[in-house]
Amino acid sequence: MNARLEADEASLAQVYAAIDALVQYAMRRLELDVRDADWARNRIFELFGLESYAPTGATSDDWLPDEPLTRLCEAAVKTGLCMQDEQADYADAVMGILSMPPAALQNRFGDLERDRGGMAAMRWLYDYCVANNYVKQAVLERNPRFDAHGLTVTINLAKPEFTTMTKAAASNAVAGGYPQCTICHANEGFAGRARRTLRTVPVQLGGEPWFWQFSPYGYFDQHGICVNMRHIPMRVDRDTFGHLLDFVDRFPGYFLGCNAALPRIGGSVLAHDHYQGGGGTLPMHHAKAWKAMWLPDCPDARVEILDWPGTAVRVVSRSRSSIIAISEIIREAWIGYTNLSLGIVCEDGDGKRSALSPSVIVTERGYEMSLILRNNGVSAALPEGIFHAHPEFWPIKQEPIGLIEAQGLFILPGRLIRQLGEIEDALVSGGALPRSVCEFELEWRELTARLGAERGAGRGHDRASVRAAIRDELGSICVRILGNTAVFKDKSRTADFLRGSGLCDWPEK
Repeated sequence: MNARLEADEASLAQVYAAIDALVQYAMRRLELDVRDADWARNRIFELFGLESYAPTGATSDDWLPDEPLTRLCEAAVKTGLCMQDEQADYADAVMGILSMPPAALQNRFGDLERDRGGMAAMRWLYDYCVANNYVKQAVLERNPRFDAHGLTVTINLAKPEFTTMTKAAASNAVAGGYPQCTICHANEGFAGRARRTLRTVPVQLGGEPWFWQFSPYGYFDQHGICVNMRHIPMRVDRDTFGHLLDFVDRFPGYFLGCNAALPRIGGSVLAHDHYQGGGGTLPMHHAKAWKAMWLPDCPDARVEILDWPGTAVRVVSRSRSSIIAISEIIREAWIGYTNLSLGIVCEDGDGKRSALSPSVIVTERGYEMSLILRNNGVSAALPEGIFHAHPEFWPIKQEPIGLIEAQGLFILPGRLIRQLGEIEDALVSGGALPRSVCEFELEWRELTARLGAERGAGRGHDRASVRAAIRDELGSICVRILGNTAVFKDKSRTADFLRGSGLCDWPEK
């Protein structure tokens, strides 16, 4: 046997071993029935064009599929079964084969919910989506994450950066019109967008069919989206509040909310009605109130103005009807409010300018509905938005501030790893701001002041102190960006705030 043939057979044996390990992994982690093992293995052989097989007995003790998938893809490249740039697509196809079909998964979810409750079923579904590699936990765990200035800041290495709404919308366009957008239910199992491992479960909101799926970007624990089965534009109206309450009634350990349904102050997918939520809490959920009121018609409810960099109201009650009634009063007041001295115009030639971004969570006090007041007006000085991140902060964050960041969890672009690394090195060495990151002049000036040295003085700092200062600076910038989004900037505008939110005649509580 010549050396080339021996090498080919050795590489092929590695392919077989990786496939055997993945099939065994799927029986242990993905509930692949042992009776389907040969069928699944043969489907993977078909994928790679393999017509022979020598069992290896290889197994996997891995809790995630990353290692055996990597071994399979690397061996497949060596044997010419796939190209280097095709590895991610083949990995998605393999895990799609090994995952439960949607109907079987939904039946399993339903059984768990009946036996152990909605939150236990969601926990199982999340773990399954991690195990089948739709939620790429190993990648998410590499994202830097820290708390600063009362906010949580993360740098997401997987999420692309879209600096304008036009670019964000373009990223969600679908060639050929199928599926209609990137979050339509038709994406489940769709190879064209590497969604073979996507699995969803049905949800009823307001008596209408929606569905839930977890997000591969995973901004926070068990982050997911709840999507209308119909492809209709996003909206926030009275029904929205009932929808959010329906969801947390069924899954009380989650919060659920939605972006303001207007460009520049909402998410990147405005063409399809959907909500965002998941496990845990965000910083704004813990914000204290600096003023509280009540409505005589709803004596069981408390309305709180939050001590928060953005402009937000919290409605607290154990009564669904009170939550909905008060939230709708505030919504109607805000979307019709104009205050030219503050740059607030409720509507102009381009349409509505003001909207609410609501979010609900269940606590020991009952339902807590947070209502963030947003406005997407523009001016000659601020053409990207009066209440958008101002240009001096764009090196850190230029993307629109949506629901999650408005509640205090900032998702910063992956490019900052390199850029902040250069700034860190310069501060440690005592050098000047590198020309390659000259747009960070503001941050550099504030960092050198904080570290007690003037730029170019030639005095370096220890790396730990520099790194801590950079994280503190990022938190400070993010607080100021939230301040940019605030439609009422401080407590000196209390009278305006009360009029704009429809609370001006309500007694204090």
